Amino acid sequence: MKLYSDEELATILDQAVFRLISEAADRVGLECYVVGGYVRDIFLERPSNDIDVVVVGSGIAVAEELKRMVGRKAHLSVFKNFGTAQLKFRQKGVEYEVEFVGARKESYSHDSRKPIVEDGTLEDDQNRRDFTINAMAICLNKNRFGELVDPFNGLADLEDGIIATPLDPEITFSDDPLRMMRCVRFATQLNFQIEQDTYEALERMADRIKIVSGERIKDELNKIILAPHPSIGFEYLQRCGLLNIILPELAALDIVEQKNGRAHKNNFYHTLEVLENVVSRSEECGVRSEDSLWLRWAALLHDVGKTKSKRWDPAIGWTFHNHNLIGAKMVPVIFRRLMLPMDAKMKYVQKLVDLHMRPIVIADDVVTDSAVRRLMNDAGEDIDDLMTLCEADITSKNEVRKKIFLENFRMVREKLADLKEKDYVRLLQPVIDGNEIMEMFHLKPSREVGVLKQFLKDAVLDNRVENEREPLMQLLMEKARQMGLKS
Repeated sequence: MKLYSDEELATILDQAVFRLISEAADRVGLECYVVGGYVRDIFLERPSNDIDVVVVGSGIAVAEELKRMVGRKAHLSVFKNFGTAQLKFRQKGVEYEVEFVGARKESYSHDSRKPIVEDGTLEDDQNRRDFTINAMAICLNKNRFGELVDPFNGLADLEDGIIATPLDPEITFSDDPLRMMRCVRFATQLNFQIEQDTYEALERMADRIKIVSGERIKDELNKIILAPHPSIGFEYLQRCGLLNIILPELAALDIVEQKNGRAHKNNFYHTLEVLENVVSRSEECGVRSEDSLWLRWAALLHDVGKTKSKRWDPAIGWTFHNHNLIGAKMVPVIFRRLMLPMDAKMKYVQKLVDLHMRPIVIADDVVTDSAVRRLMNDAGEDIDDLMTLCEADITSKNEVRKKIFLENFRMVREKLADLKEKDYVRLLQPVIDGNEIMEMFHLKPSREVGVLKQFLKDAVLDNRVENEREPLMQLLMEKARQMGLKS
């Protein structure tokens, strides 16, 4: 981060947009400050076009005056019930979104995170902020333009990499329990430490998260998952007890059992390692973080079925047979509870959880054309993401075994590339379809039709015949005779 004097801050804010806000505030005779994340990001040297402005008085009045100054192209939305306004406009080729709110103080009831709001001073408004690094304000009025107001030493916490609350953290989290998720999220995004008193309050207040909607929790979880190192956040969530409430299926993996001197690995920390591997592999391929959200979710959930599938076998030790199938069935339950989308995105995550063992099984044996063709058929257009997940899943500390797996994965990828080059959709879907089978043997949709379709598909996938009409027809007629069907 970089430290700035008030004079330097005035120079940084000497942009048309802030001079316009300054003039609008002075015209209506009200104190005006840019606050929160925009101020924080100035010191972190991070770009931001979303501007939050606190007005000591009517924020709506300043927004309306600014709208008059900017002109017709600006779009003003006023929310009188909340005393807020939003102005969207373009200035010198840059799109701005400015939120105006009157300074206020808040009080809460125990069973709700909706505050009772009253007009307040700048100090009241800073007191209600979630963290010290988000409670800094810079004055925009002409006579104090660029003056930093930092009553809670947020600048020092930024410099030290600390997440702390302005007031008693227990009160802060009790008033609005979503702040606990935001605490972990900021620590993850910025790679900061959570201050000790604040962390201990997280542990004590974790149960309060139950009054927060799945929608709001989901938003914070997604931001944690999209961070450069999401494992930081999930380790915090697990340690303070929040994860056991919001995602108990993942929290349950944090256990190591030992029997007869044989222990299995900690699958929670294995999962975090896989998640980090997916992040780094996606970055290496030039994939933007927001485009890998659902692949990251698949990494996070790929082993959730292990708790239910764990068994002790005296002959071979701990086993997790069919954990992929069990985990795939758990995905819709988790998505529904967290209000994640129940559409193609959920199906994608479910598919990857279901199939994530397949490439590993292939890579642990002779990499046959048949196995690769079947994998390609089942994974379809998600095959590359599946391979990325499976390569990330190789976290063995045995370097020799790890090298063998990754070399075999390279061979699998080569065969997949060859199939793609030859138009795998055409290659893997038999040229004789179900409609033609029904017409040929005078059948209605039935089990017999399904058997014949699968027979042809297996023949193609196993590469027993070319996917061409004549050899497939010969196989079909022979199978139909065995089943007692006549054309």
